[in-house]
Amino acid sequence: MDYTQLGRTGLKVSRLVLGTMNFGPLTDEPDAHAIMDAALDAGINLFDTANVYGWGENKGRTEEIVGTWFAQGGGRRDKTVLATKVYGNMAGDGEAWPNHDRLSAVNIRRAVDASLRRLGTDRIDLYQFHHIDRNTPWDEIWQAMDVLVQQGKVLYVGSSNFPGWSIARANETAARRGSLGLVSEQCLYNPAERRAEMEVIPAAEAYGLGVIPWSPLHGGLLGGVLRKEQEGRRSTSGRAAAALADPDERARIQAYEDLCDKHEVQPGEATLAWLLTRPGVTGPIVGPRTREQLDSALRAVALELPQEFLDGVDEIFPGPGPSPEAFAW
Repeated sequence: MDYTQLGRTGLKVSRLVLGTMNFGPLTDEPDAHAIMDAALDAGINLFDTANVYGWGENKGRTEEIVGTWFAQGGGRRDKTVLATKVYGNMAGDGEAWPNHDRLSAVNIRRAVDASLRRLGTDRIDLYQFHHIDRNTPWDEIWQAMDVLVQQGKVLYVGSSNFPGWSIARANETAARRGSLGLVSEQCLYNPAERRAEMEVIPAAEAYGLGVIPWSPLHGGLLGGVLRKEQEGRRSTSGRAAAALADPDERARIQAYEDLCDKHEVQPGEATLAWLLTRPGVTGPIVGPRTREQLDSALRAVALELPQEFLDGVDEIFPGPGPSPEAFAW
């Protein structure tokens, strides 16, 4: 496993991030524990979760599964850089109440203590805002986070799904307060979805944030979906099915799989390897449901893509270009 610094910090993290969103809803606890053990054995040290994972009536279940894994000992907690998130409403159906979501100081305090209990730990290494809060001033948000850092409950703070201007505003406010500010941004980014290149990634680079792409395979579309469909190994649904119903999108996915065939690489592994070549990227989040999917992701770290392949990706999925050139002369 290769390692890099998380943004401008001294924290060393793996070039792949283990996503846990499937733990609970799709992967049961024993299998989730086995995947986490395998990931740690392979050198992955950054594990990403969120307080709402588990979804529906089971919100918080994923953090509990990570917590029971930590409880097995063997240095699991100390070897892991633990990242979780705050923003979503954790109240059950029919129990919604004001101040049970978003980024008010009240909810941040409530949410962090609840996550610590579920995770069975005394600290969160990277506490991430799951979304921007348009109604809470940054002075209030940073006041709450500064207290958590002083208490040792949180070590670093990151963002997720932020526009570039919010990254700038957050870190300018933090600098004025003498706080470290955001050190990472978790955003939707892959060859087929490159809008982050316009402003989000440049802002992250300018302010020293590590970029952690989520949905690197674009909901499975970049993981060899057409090949699996032809072999009867996968039936598409949801976002993937809607995308493949568009003839132009289907043609692009086919062109990408043809490019992978030409260079004798697996589409999913090549997609992760492509992200590892992108400026500012710390490491993509891989969310395996099985051990086999984890093994496939691990092979991407050692995969070196020739320039001809990288040029081919740009031809199939041209990026938007930086701002303002993307939309102005």
